[in-house]
Amino acid sequence: MFILGISSYYHDSAACLLRDGVIVGAAQEERFTRVKHDPAFPLNAVKYCLAQAGVSMQDVDYVAFYDKPFLKFDRLIETYIAFAPRGFASFRKAMPVWLREKLFLKDLLIGELANLAPAVDWAARMLFGEHHLSHAASAFYPSPFESAAVLTLDGVGEWATSSLAVGRGNALEVLRELHFPHSLGLLYSAFTYYAGFKVNSGEYKLMGLAPYGQPTYAGLIREHLIDVKDDGSFRLNMDYFDYCTGLKMVNARFEQLFGGPARLPHEALTTRHMDLAASIQQVTEDIMLRLTRAAARTTGLSDLCLAGGVALNCVANGKLLRDGAFKRIWVQPAAGDAGGALGAALSAHHGMLGMPRTLAANGADSMRGSYLGPSFSQQEINASLSALGAVYEVLCDDELVARCAADLADGQAAGWFQGRMEFGPRALGGRSILGDPRRVDMQKTLNLKIKFRESFRPFAPSVLAEDAADWFDIDATSAYMLMVAEVKLDRRLPMSAPDSALFGIDQLNVARSQIPAVTHVDYSARIQTVDALTNPRYHALLTEFKRLTGCPLLVNTSFNVRGEPIVCEPGDAFRCFMGTGMDVLAIGNAYLRKSAQDPALARDYQHAFAPD
Repeated sequence: MFILGISSYYHDSAACLLRDGVIVGAAQEERFTRVKHDPAFPLNAVKYCLAQAGVSMQDVDYVAFYDKPFLKFDRLIETYIAFAPRGFASFRKAMPVWLREKLFLKDLLIGELANLAPAVDWAARMLFGEHHLSHAASAFYPSPFESAAVLTLDGVGEWATSSLAVGRGNALEVLRELHFPHSLGLLYSAFTYYAGFKVNSGEYKLMGLAPYGQPTYAGLIREHLIDVKDDGSFRLNMDYFDYCTGLKMVNARFEQLFGGPARLPHEALTTRHMDLAASIQQVTEDIMLRLTRAAARTTGLSDLCLAGGVALNCVANGKLLRDGAFKRIWVQPAAGDAGGALGAALSAHHGMLGMPRTLAANGADSMRGSYLGPSFSQQEINASLSALGAVYEVLCDDELVARCAADLADGQAAGWFQGRMEFGPRALGGRSILGDPRRVDMQKTLNLKIKFRESFRPFAPSVLAEDAADWFDIDATSAYMLMVAEVKLDRRLPMSAPDSALFGIDQLNVARSQIPAVTHVDYSARIQTVDALTNPRYHALLTEFKRLTGCPLLVNTSFNVRGEPIVCEPGDAFRCFMGTGMDVLAIGNAYLRKSAQDPALARDYQHAFAPD
């Protein structure tokens, strides 16, 4: 049986294909169209999934969509009525789109599917799951747990903004929900907007900015914006927000409370913005801790699964793990709306059709490292590079690893394009840019000369799984880079009195540990543990780098520049390589040096994509 899962028409459209409940392929549409957060019907992702399975569209038994448009429309109408006459401008803007397209989304989907297989009665094969149930399914069914509590947290689905469910075997039961407009995701996004970052993409920046500041506004947030109960449930004071009725996240009353208008994207970041980031991060962590502790009490279970956009807050996830309310925590690597495509398909397979669930062997999850996207043969790679005029060598496996490890040890930045593309927002050694974590200048070099992004943003380490506990305070795996842990005390460097007195962005260039390029100003790091079974080539590279340097870590950031989707195919990688300060590139077994390339192939890559 083949089930195609789809999420689309909001942001981060994606497709996933199951064969008898096993994930064949999954990918976001943005990777193919090169449009960040592309919301369109995921035609290219669907075609990829079908090709990966070696089937055509008429072979698909069911198509599962990740939410219920009529319920979402019901929420929209009820909200406008509740707040009328405020919000007419927003109502006037939204209604034509809904009445023209989204209200008849089933017909729109059937039309797209009919373009792929016109002889099929797609109306009889369409299934719709609720948004947060899709999130919950994406978290529980691929997890390594026979039973678990499942917590979902995001902006909003139809009505729900968070949910608690229990998964047992192939069954998933929702116990309770919080409803719009009371949303932890939208609260965090309000501060993302206020700090001058884009909603639905800049939340990472706010999280990265938080350690530079102090939570001096946390009291104001708790006093005026949100009423939090002991069990983590809460209500927002909507007098300060504009997202129900307006075209902005916050209103003048919010701006007055926090000392001025929202920062414009081109304006400098100040200590005030850093303190605001630290404050909302602290409040978010407090709410998540209360929610998980209550979930543990309610369910009596020892394992927890997380999904929804808020579950990408890896700083909070690390604190949940250390809190110990649950012994084990598993976070869906595509926790945002893209993962809804996977959740919709799994929910249809297990929940709607009642198919049994089989756990993966040896305590593993069933995501296969989240390497679920396209891969390319060496013949395809060579043909693509030759057509673009690239100069390259094709090396054997051992020579490629040895050459790249030596380059990295020499301080060079390397593009690393290997195997299948990752599903989700993190690069995990399939589509990565790598560097030496021991170098003090590596963070600044990667941010300013390669990623073309803000200098304050931290980088994550990939570390050999067997060596992680020697470098970080963590006793669990973190294969998907969704847990933050502190660098161990014996790996830290002593701080001088002047360095210790620095605050704000001035803290950036102080070496705090033996691995300064991946040590944030609060000694934290967003860890990816790498094992030989899941990604043998990346594990081999880390092993060789350790042999050369004694350090079993590499800086790992996504293979793209600011505002660009992560690269998908070899041509994307070569163009990014030629437009940035990367020194070397490994695509499959093809090895390229920048110095050997025709300078005429370089491009102004910094301005090729709109800032995120």
